[in-house]
Amino acid sequence: MKSIDFSVKAVEMKNIIKKFGDFTANDQINLSVHRGEVHALLGENGAGKSTLMNVLYGLYQPTSGEIFINGDKKDIIDPNTAIACGIGMVHQHFMLVETFTVAENIVLGMEPTKKGLLDMEKAIEDVEEISKKYGLFVDPNEKIYNISVGMQQRVEILKALYRGADILILDEPTAVLTPQEIKELVQIMRNLTEQGKTIIIITHKLKEIKEVADYCTIIRRGKYIGTVDVSKTTESELASKMVGREVIFEVEKQEKEKGKLSLKIDNLVVKNNRGIDAVRGLSLEVFEGEILGLAGIDGNGQSELIEALTGLRPVVSGKIHVNSKDITNKTPLAILANKLSSIPEDRQKRGLVMEYSVAENMVLENYRIKPFSNKGILNHEEIKAFSEDLIEKFDVRTEGPTQKVSALSGGNQQKVIIAREVTNDPDVLVAAQPTRGLDVGAIEFVHKALIEQRDKNKAVMLVSLELDEIMNISDRIAVIYEGVIVGIMDAKDANENKIGLMMAGGAEDEAI
Repeated sequence: MKSIDFSVKAVEMKNIIKKFGDFTANDQINLSVHRGEVHALLGENGAGKSTLMNVLYGLYQPTSGEIFINGDKKDIIDPNTAIACGIGMVHQHFMLVETFTVAENIVLGMEPTKKGLLDMEKAIEDVEEISKKYGLFVDPNEKIYNISVGMQQRVEILKALYRGADILILDEPTAVLTPQEIKELVQIMRNLTEQGKTIIIITHKLKEIKEVADYCTIIRRGKYIGTVDVSKTTESELASKMVGREVIFEVEKQEKEKGKLSLKIDNLVVKNNRGIDAVRGLSLEVFEGEILGLAGIDGNGQSELIEALTGLRPVVSGKIHVNSKDITNKTPLAILANKLSSIPEDRQKRGLVMEYSVAENMVLENYRIKPFSNKGILNHEEIKAFSEDLIEKFDVRTEGPTQKVSALSGGNQQKVIIAREVTNDPDVLVAAQPTRGLDVGAIEFVHKALIEQRDKNKAVMLVSLELDEIMNISDRIAVIYEGVIVGIMDAKDANENKIGLMMAGGAEDEAI
């Protein structure tokens, strides 16, 4: 059991208010973090968690309130002041120079020099020493673009430690990690706190909070709700405190007979960006009135398959049929016209135009047609009325249809995409990582939306790295490994061991 020094508060934030114009992101929030603990900051998307930590790290100035570090009051005016106070922050989107080596990134801005020049030998020596000290093993000579996301995160943590951080802020640290990398990160956090470091994690993943955090502070819509001892609470209690109501974890869905074949993928071959076959003769069928879950470890051809289905990547060979119509290598617009819609895995890159308004994003795929335009001229009144209807129906938390979509939280951005795609009335809906980075309230909404499509006799293909999600809402589960389907089973017959072994390339019968 780790020992927490309750006599010293590493961080104390008192009555923090942060306003952006008329909008109050943080409304008199209090946070106390003891030295040597992992403290989780829990809240819905847009609750104000990242804003509060950006105040602590000096990226934002508080409108009012006080900050104490190790008992001393500090005015943290910028990140350099925060670093001088022993605070380091690892952002959700890493701040690394991809063409630099691991060592160059870690020492950047604090490079050891010899005769006025970078002493690369000393930099590598320093990096090896600090990585050994904290058990964060990296190759100092490897380029950032050549290493995994999990390894890049290690580099970010080492960068903060190299600058003398005793207090580490990790913003959504597991959002882009594989299950194995998450286990490694949990161990890293334990190692760091055992060596006296203090860690604040911004998250909405309840299972991880229970696994790694000592205490948890909950924020809801910018307000402080309370701080709890994680060992004395449950995931359900945390969820209800976070969203202000009871959250149903088990998805309710009725038994349903599947209908006719809607999506047929036959012997598909698709190459990745390096020209290597990522999808290798893959065949799959999805029927109307069912959710087919596609399980697999990231990087086994899922992204290339989705891009081929949606017209964003060429098919080398094989066929894709929707309702018996060949859509292989058609344009995205033609595929849309053939009743296949998608929720893309990267909502900001592929699902939204971030500088456009909510209303403009709602009609991205249909602005050419009546009633949204006539002879090339947009009908703004119709677009506004349409988007207001969807905002209400899909509970999009926004200031209104003219607000830029970039100003919305991740969960609300996802609701905009779902509203648009579902309103297209597709026969086939491909949902790729639809709940990535979302809180439990938003996840509940997405799951209900997918089941609603299934109940309307649509064919839904769910591609997810979250095994719980696949098992919870799918009717059938297919497992992809190295670009091929290695097994398909009824969801009622599935268990984590069986699917997990197949995801790693083992045979289905070995897992029973």
